[in-house]
Amino acid sequence: MDSRKTRVLALILAGGKGVRLEPLTRDRAKPAVPFGGIYRIIDFTLSNCINSGLRKILVLTQYKAASLDRHINLGWRFLCRELDEFIDVLPPQQRIDEHWYQGTADAVYQNIYTIEKTRPEYVIILSGDHIYKMDYSEMIDDHIASGADATIGCIPVDLHEGTQFGVIQIDEDRRVIRFDEKPTEPFSIPNDPMRCMASMGIYVFGANFLFDQLCRDATKNDSKHDFGKNIIPSLLDTHLVRAFPFRDKNTGDSRYWRDVGTLDAYYEANMDLIAVKPQLNLYDGSWEIRTYQPSFPPPKFVFAQAAAPEPRVGVALDSVISSGCIISGGRVERSILSPNVRVNSWANVQDSILFEGVDIGRHAKVRRAIIDKGVHLPEGVQVGYNLDEDRANGFTVTDSGIVVIGQIDGFAENDARLS
Repeated sequence: MDSRKTRVLALILAGGKGVRLEPLTRDRAKPAVPFGGIYRIIDFTLSNCINSGLRKILVLTQYKAASLDRHINLGWRFLCRELDEFIDVLPPQQRIDEHWYQGTADAVYQNIYTIEKTRPEYVIILSGDHIYKMDYSEMIDDHIASGADATIGCIPVDLHEGTQFGVIQIDEDRRVIRFDEKPTEPFSIPNDPMRCMASMGIYVFGANFLFDQLCRDATKNDSKHDFGKNIIPSLLDTHLVRAFPFRDKNTGDSRYWRDVGTLDAYYEANMDLIAVKPQLNLYDGSWEIRTYQPSFPPPKFVFAQAAAPEPRVGVALDSVISSGCIISGGRVERSILSPNVRVNSWANVQDSILFEGVDIGRHAKVRRAIIDKGVHLPEGVQVGYNLDEDRANGFTVTDSGIVVIGQIDGFAENDARLS
């Protein structure tokens, strides 16, 4: 790692409401939503920072941040403050004005005094709600070597997905010559009409240059005070803005990066993990994904009574099973179970995501569902088999037919439990 990296500050934006992930974000911030059994979404960005040698990190929060703050305090306080290493959570302080953050740029601007105190030479701005592995040091090195004023991380996506991202056009030198934030009709990559180049929401700036742009933008009454809508487009004609194509740390190509901004996207990203050879390798010791792990016992599978008329076998196939789980005579297939889940006798769970402490009663059947923390399904209940009935029960049903049961949607064992 180049010694210049000690002058880099990482800012993680973790304050979005996550409305499209409700009910999972009803009581927690989007970056705090569980993922892959034992992780939270923000663990991937934080792990990328640590693995990239970035050890000065500020996490900017806003909405429903209690569980996110608790998670970081429990699992991410191992850096040494005496060596000027830190992961600090910054809630809105309204130090500059009395408003909530008006946009991504405003979130950084309102914390400009705290940022300046860290004396960075470069600042990398990250989102706390994407799933991927990336060595940020490569992007920072590219930014420094090129002399760019700003560098944007980018990745090709299907053309129809471009409506959800900033879409960029670059020349042969990777200079950004056009940037449209969430266009209704995205423009394609030259010679690739089915894809467009999307911004990953990752930006590298020289610190002083960034401060100047934030202060200038703050004075504009017609600005949304957002990097994608205002800051970046305003620079294209007058400054050097370059693109940095994302390369996955495991595959070496640009294949795996997931924006889990909707329930369907969140479900699909989790289901990616149960493949025999998942594109996102959680078992790679050279690029560890860190998290907080409480002291639960190992998972346990009990009962092997295969005799008719009702076989009682505790088994899990093609699934991720976390610590503390007990598969007590039930069957789990192609599912992800967070810690301390119990699947009771003759129950059947298929293609589902169960959060911590979920209890599936005897003879219950669950298919293509996401069930939030602490929910208890009574004996014989069926979820995911009759979507009209699921809607009538007050459950959320996505466009692709995924049933989502929140903590207070009817079967919560203890609504007062922490999220």
